Amino acid sequence: MSAASKVPAVETQAVGRYLLFLGDVTEPGFAKTAFGLRDWAGERCVGELRLPAATVSAGLPQLSCEEAAAQGATALVIGVAAAGGAIPDAWVPTLVAALDAGLDIVSGMHVRLDSLPALRAAAARSGRRLFDVRVPPAEIPIATGLPRSGRRILTVGTDCALGKKYTALAISRGLGARGVDVSFRATGQTGIMIAGSGMPIDAVVSDFVAGAAEILSPAADPGHVDVIEGQGSLFHPAFAGVSLGLLHGSQPDMFVVCHDPRREHLLGYPSSSLPSIETVIVQTIALGRVTNPSIRCVGVALNTGGMTQEDAEAAIALYAARLPYPVADPMRGGPAFERLLDACQEMS
Repeated sequence: MSAASKVPAVETQAVGRYLLFLGDVTEPGFAKTAFGLRDWAGERCVGELRLPAATVSAGLPQLSCEEAAAQGATALVIGVAAAGGAIPDAWVPTLVAALDAGLDIVSGMHVRLDSLPALRAAAARSGRRLFDVRVPPAEIPIATGLPRSGRRILTVGTDCALGKKYTALAISRGLGARGVDVSFRATGQTGIMIAGSGMPIDAVVSDFVAGAAEILSPAADPGHVDVIEGQGSLFHPAFAGVSLGLLHGSQPDMFVVCHDPRREHLLGYPSSSLPSIETVIVQTIALGRVTNPSIRCVGVALNTGGMTQEDAEAAIALYAARLPYPVADPMRGGPAFERLLDACQEMS
């Protein structure tokens, strides 16, 4: 085991029951933290709190901070991502009210909670805590690029916010149900909140991203499988850098391409069309061979959320006929997903 693998990843310090804060979000793609916690840690979600301008809901009971605290909530979780990772001024009064109601605040935003004077003062006054999940550990080393034992599966995407985390969680759960020694490795704030540990990879200084990925998925027994949550897209004009560093550092033996068949352009970039799945496969293999010459695609995960069962099955069949890989929506399960799991267990 390398020395780098001994450096701990981030562990969440706030464990309890949550009130999900949706702010004033109007784009569902920016509320993936709230949706992720609802879907994968629903037993810990008491309700949601939205500002009047919000048009997106997680479908949970609408509660005030005081009502949530009375129902056992211990923290308000910022469940949306604002532009640039900042906390808008319009949110601050609600966050202060949460602290005054006896709730901690958990944030995956880039800005530190204690950098806002109003929150720092309210936390001191109320005795509540401010948790920033998107803070990487200190002393992350430069990547070694050396092979390490164990097997790794990375989820990659044609775009951002289309199911890489859900796919990784579903594959991890599915392999575990088959008796595989498997770990889900979180790389984003929502995954870290769900799993209780991980590496906020997009908060790492660029020179150390690959090293952070090595820490996240260290050497393991040959039969162990790490399923690593992907980030961004190699084709995204803003986020390709973190995707590449994660690819090199995680050294995946296998990868699964995630795609939303209804999306026509990159999220938030209407002038940028989506790459084809075939193009993503070719590029991922070409770039992934820098650190793992044996990297290969083992399947495609479609995000068919919101589609009827008939339309979802038609989309899966269409892509399955076109591609030489298993195609499934991991959230719908069924025989198609079982074939994807079969591929994830095949030795190269």
